[in-house]
Amino acid sequence: MASRTAEYYKKNPEARKKRLKQQAKYNKTGKGLALRVNANRLRDQLNIPVGDKRDAAHYNGSTTKGRPQSRSKNRSRK
Repeated sequence: MASRTAEYYKKNPEARKKRLKQQAKYNKTGKGLALRVNANRLRDQLNIPVGDKRDAAHYNGSTTKGRPQSRSKNRSRK
């Protein structure tokens, strides 16, 4: 089941375009880039393939250590 946010953006294409544009800009900033790099590195360390139902979840305060965790639990705690 999709989240309320996902449903909203499915029904509002203009808002979705605006959000994707903003997100692309954020992903190029120092903070956004660091988040992506650390997430990808941890995913590689944990050998989690693309398309897996688990996320590579960082331990609180850590950018290098983590564990596999279900997507829903990992994303709900943020």
